[in-house]
Amino acid sequence: MDPEPAGVTPSAAPTPVEPLSPTVRRGYALGSVATGTFGTVPGLLLLPYLTDTLGVAAGLAAVLVFLPKAWDVLLNPVAGRISDRSVSPRGRRRPFLLRAGTALALTFALIFAGPSAPVWLAAGWVVVLFLACASAYAFFQVPYVAMPAEMTLDYGERTRLMTWRVAVLALAILLSGATAPLVVNAVADAWSRLAGYRVMGVYIGLVLLVGVIGAYRGTRDAPDHGVASPSGTTREQLRLVAQSRDFRALLTTFVLQAAGVGAMLAGVAYVASNLLDAGGADSILFVAFVAPALVVTPLWERFARTRGKRAGYLAATAFLGVGAACTFVAISGSAPAAYAAAAIVGIGYAGAQVFPMAMLPDVAADDAARTGQNRTGVFTGVWTAGETLGLALGPGIFGLVLALGGYVSSRDGTAEQPDSAITAIAVGFSFVPAALIALSVVWLLRYRLDDRALRVPAPRRTPDQTDDPKESR
Repeated sequence: MDPEPAGVTPSAAPTPVEPLSPTVRRGYALGSVATGTFGTVPGLLLLPYLTDTLGVAAGLAAVLVFLPKAWDVLLNPVAGRISDRSVSPRGRRRPFLLRAGTALALTFALIFAGPSAPVWLAAGWVVVLFLACASAYAFFQVPYVAMPAEMTLDYGERTRLMTWRVAVLALAILLSGATAPLVVNAVADAWSRLAGYRVMGVYIGLVLLVGVIGAYRGTRDAPDHGVASPSGTTREQLRLVAQSRDFRALLTTFVLQAAGVGAMLAGVAYVASNLLDAGGADSILFVAFVAPALVVTPLWERFARTRGKRAGYLAATAFLGVGAACTFVAISGSAPAAYAAAAIVGIGYAGAQVFPMAMLPDVAADDAARTGQNRTGVFTGVWTAGETLGLALGPGIFGLVLALGGYVSSRDGTAEQPDSAITAIAVGFSFVPAALIALSVVWLLRYRLDDRALRVPAPRRTPDQTDDPKESR
């Protein structure tokens, strides 16, 4: 049965809540250093690593990139269920951040530390280590994404918390996505391309570790408004979660958009090396894609306060889709035009991160208020499984488009490409993502939980109150 309208559910009743302290907001946001980095770098560099360094055929490389992520689709709901039932004096979710996050950093570095020949052995190493890395990420990401619904009961506070998170997420994506190719290229110029990827793997592993430790320490004083863990089997809980109409609509929207963004990320290196005649085009194109988020993220939050999250998500999706279609201009070889189109994508991308991340806790909290059971971990497990599927489908789809276009793989990245491959790169980078994003609008229009009655008024604060709830008591 679908959930009742938001205006008549128990979650709509005003509840006195205290704002989260700036320390907790910043601490939680640091976890996005890990999620943003891992969500970006494999999608950006793993496919070209396989095709242009290890010499794996484009079609096979697409499958190899997809399979470990597909495993997470099954694992993430299990990770959510386990974290729902976890009991620890350090918090229900926090121990997962440290343990799984440390494993994530280590296994990521090892992905690029394997043999380079023969091709079957090199490819096998990548698949096994990427599978281990994706598994560790599941047990970090799912508890991390589940925390906001338990940290605060306030509708607006969740948006503010997500705004902090997305700001850090944008910085992390910008830092990792722009510098990872620079590290590869710098080391490649001095030694070899293979050495460049190995150094990059260690560098990104350290970046991941910074986000892991920051989130673990920063949330040690976070409130916990969690309710009783759900009873029943994992299958029963998944069935109950699947009955939420709003969750289905939101998840499908996000998965389709993640696939579109994933295809664009996978195409950056190929567009830079085959379409744009400009030095450092891969890093510049990526910066043009991400940098606008640093400016517009607060504006999207303001939009949500006045127009609602759903309306904001629709507006952001429009920017995302139009910008994606405009990037086809890269086939002309004009780097400035490609950068401008990427900037339009970036404006939409910021909102397409802020709004669904703020809407998911609303769905989970509404379910908890109606049922009295905490299925937050199950919701976020399914959610992150969907996100993982989308980000895996993106590079997979792009790789298949390359294969259909006759892309020629090599061990040094210097193979001359036929005209059909050049066209495939441009189409896979622009019109394919744009089509996926346009399709997502059909599902976003079905989301109905964004009702003003759902909003819980923020507590009034006297002039002598501080931002820290502990100090204001």
